[in-house]
Amino acid sequence: MISVIDYGAGNLRSVQNAIDAIGAKHCLVTDPVGLRTAKKIILPGVGHFGQMMRALDRLELRGPLLERVRAGVPFFGICLGLQALFESSEEAPGSHGLAIFPGTIRRFAADQRVPHMGWNQLHRRAKSKLLAGLSEHPFVYFANSYYAPGEAASATCTYGVEFAAVIERENISAVQFHPEKSGPAGLQILKNFVCS
Repeated sequence: MISVIDYGAGNLRSVQNAIDAIGAKHCLVTDPVGLRTAKKIILPGVGHFGQMMRALDRLELRGPLLERVRAGVPFFGICLGLQALFESSEEAPGSHGLAIFPGTIRRFAADQRVPHMGWNQLHRRAKSKLLAGLSEHPFVYFANSYYAPGEAASATCTYGVEFAAVIERENISAVQFHPEKSGPAGLQILKNFVCS
């Protein structure tokens, strides 16, 4: 059973549909009790960094989420769900992320059209369980105005700057793109997480 955190993210229904499409069972989590029993966690995300962190705090999910991740429960962050893993974001000065990874989420340069919207190619930098069964440089669907530094990434993407597209560390996996909008490649990525 996959526990999908429901804090009001705009892509929640499409993530649920993608999970259904790969034949996995899931439930929505909106409170600390539901999160404390989670066996696998997905944190979807579309929107504003500060609003997301405030919603997690309002629902009292920040602490239990960190506890479960630190306990080794498999975690998968999508788009803003990846960005939330960092300490802060230029999108919301003063808002604190989950701080699982060091660093600040940056905005694309002023000379880049934002959001970075549409299909773009991944470039593998390390062995990746999430990308197993896919081509060496698969195309996936992005919709982001901010990005995480590429140093910790198992795969990157380039849009004016090289940035983290896939992060995998121990029980934590996260993607900057939207697997639920990335066709067969995205479904394979979700399946790889579910089956890990």
